[in-house]
Amino acid sequence: MKRLLMALGMPVLQRMEPELAHGFAISALRRGLVPTPGAFSTPRLETRLAGLNLPNPVGLAAGFDKNARAIAPLLQSGFGFIELGAATPRAQPGNPRPRLFRLREDQAVINRFGFNNDGAEAIAARLRARPKAGPGTGPGTGPGTGIVGLNLGANKDSANRAADFAQVLRICGPYVDFATVNVSSPNTEKLRDLQGKAALSALLAGVMEMRATLPRPIPVFLKIAPDLDLAALDDIAEIARESGLDAVIATNTTLARNGLTSPQSAEAGGLSGAPLFVPSTRILAELSQRLDGRIPLVGVGGIATGAQAYEKIRAGASAVQLYSALVYGGIGLVNTIARDLDALLQRDGYASVADAVGSGRSAWLAAANSIAG
Repeated sequence: MKRLLMALGMPVLQRMEPELAHGFAISALRRGLVPTPGAFSTPRLETRLAGLNLPNPVGLAAGFDKNARAIAPLLQSGFGFIELGAATPRAQPGNPRPRLFRLREDQAVINRFGFNNDGAEAIAARLRARPKAGPGTGPGTGPGTGIVGLNLGANKDSANRAADFAQVLRICGPYVDFATVNVSSPNTEKLRDLQGKAALSALLAGVMEMRATLPRPIPVFLKIAPDLDLAALDDIAEIARESGLDAVIATNTTLARNGLTSPQSAEAGGLSGAPLFVPSTRILAELSQRLDGRIPLVGVGGIATGAQAYEKIRAGASAVQLYSALVYGGIGLVNTIARDLDALLQRDGYASVADAVGSGRSAWLAAANSIAG
């Protein structure tokens, strides 16, 4: 019955106003109207990321469940791990509507939400109530247990945005398995300025100091933009090593609008989905070369198939995340991607995801160099 409802519901959701459809999707998950088969896993897919044990490397990117309202059903929907948020210290409404747009012809999405969320205290209360598998131990066996991370953001009107990230970590950090510093959203004015070398180093120092005060240390990730030049990537790699980051997520949405055909392609905001796959994977490969396995990477941007997840891994990612593909493929896409990824690893003789990481990086770097030349 759930599968039938899902099959009937997707066309309806596709005709709704996008943000309204998003709200309905969260509600359907919470009400148990969506199939939740659990994460597909094999020994090949089991992944260790920054000390966290994942049943598979296919994760949910931040932005889908901003307010931690559907934690248990999302963990049972096939994801190896999920990332909630972004959360800011104080609740804020975000940017005016409309602020979410489907680009059907391009299989893409533009959003300019602006960190709309219920605030760190409300989100922490929901995180506190979630089923636990034990600190960072893995997916567990009970309903709703698994690896949960939180994307940290800053309030739009904050006088000290750098301090906001540490404040959200203080409030929510005891109840999550990892936290991501998000200085790469294009929808909060001047937020990306914090990606500069001096500003980012200082921000991360504050976050790491706050992490040391938590009841248990958790991995801290950094999410970067796809619109960085190579000099900026050099700085990111240096900062990642010096600050003690546990992983880097590459990448967030882009401001670029290359080759789009959808009528709404000129809307302001961050572009995600299919057009982001190539530029984000090139950034991933470049960063993988600079870090050379010293810090794991999470590949995000344009993943809608197992083959694309595999390409992210071959470019240097130890795990991947997706979100926009769910707009067009539904939640059932998650286990399809995991199964297809497992088949590709088996086809190429890899015993694990880790064995395949970076195996195709040189091809992505060569392609990038040929375009630059």
